[in-house]
Amino acid sequence: MKIAVVGIGYVGLSNAILLAQHDEVVLVDVIKEKVDLINNKKSPIVDSLISDYLENKPLHLRATLDLNDACQNAEFILIATPTDYDDQTNRFNTSSVESVLKEANLINPTATIIIKSTIPVGFTEAIRSKGFKNVIFVPEFLREGQALYDNLYPSRIVIGDKSVRAKHFGELMLQGAAKKDVPVLYTNSTEAEAIKLFANTYLAMRVAFFNELDSYAWKKGLNSQEIIEGIGLDPRIGKHYCNPSFGYGGYCLPKDTKQLLANYKDVPQELITAIVRSNKTRKQFVSSQVLAMSPKVVGVYKLAMKTGSDNCRASAIFDIINEIKSKGIKVIVYDPAYSHNNSLSFLQFEDNLAKFKEISDLIIANRYSQDLMDVELKVFSRDLFRNN
Repeated sequence: MKIAVVGIGYVGLSNAILLAQHDEVVLVDVIKEKVDLINNKKSPIVDSLISDYLENKPLHLRATLDLNDACQNAEFILIATPTDYDDQTNRFNTSSVESVLKEANLINPTATIIIKSTIPVGFTEAIRSKGFKNVIFVPEFLREGQALYDNLYPSRIVIGDKSVRAKHFGELMLQGAAKKDVPVLYTNSTEAEAIKLFANTYLAMRVAFFNELDSYAWKKGLNSQEIIEGIGLDPRIGKHYCNPSFGYGGYCLPKDTKQLLANYKDVPQELITAIVRSNKTRKQFVSSQVLAMSPKVVGVYKLAMKTGSDNCRASAIFDIINEIKSKGIKVIVYDPAYSHNNSLSFLQFEDNLAKFKEISDLIIANRYSQDLMDVELKVFSRDLFRNN
């Protein structure tokens, strides 16, 4: 069987590798560098398992810039293009999904199109009402930096359709997984869309809760770590996903919480609004505590939102940097992975770690690193458990 996957990000690439263990998979992207890396068995994203599988596993996988080449004779076409949240329209920008969907449908009208991109609640039904009856939404639940692992050992598989073709795709995902005793849930499309957004908003709520707990303990002079450990002993709460940070960030949680809030139009709620607002409040509080130390030069250690990820999109550190800089304090950044990124030219980088440590009065790190042990007294972080 031939399967096309559009979009070489962590969602598209991890799904492509999962399926390419048993079937022919053709990846498509508009960025030639990514295509060339895949064809040379190299990963364009930071994910150790993806790199290992590309280099060492017998995959039926190639990449191309040509959508026509990828979609012709494909039984399934997966769309995994970005859907950033647009604050002007209060919804995801789904233009890339719609564009690929229309073009792919013209190339191969008999293929089943699987949307893996995150979309608003009701999007699939709206697309189907325009004549695209062969569209199925299949949400992904992947962590950046561990995307392939989460595909190989999924907690669940949700398929937003109950047809024969939907069950066929569910079987393909299960076939590629290393873990076989996986719950597979077949739902209506709108319910699947809601599952995705509510799941990520719950995770954002959990991050926000422990961040606000940490803010309270911090302000009152209490031991935040002991409080978190104590309440985590309740099995209904648990010890997972409770490490404080400067705020939730990355590609998914900030935009998915905003989209769910937008979907609540005309529905009474308080909690979803609070989850979105809490993140802003936390970043403002962290900034105020940094400013209270009156540093002349603040060093920022790494921009990515968590350890093991090469993604700094919507990282909480940017709002903190902007707030500090607005008060006239010099900010320098140590992150060789981004120092030559043209989109970040507004930041001052220092690639020499020793010099970075020397010239920084205070070093802020959303996630702690052994690199900073020799200047620990300079380091400001809320990474209490150091487990990401």
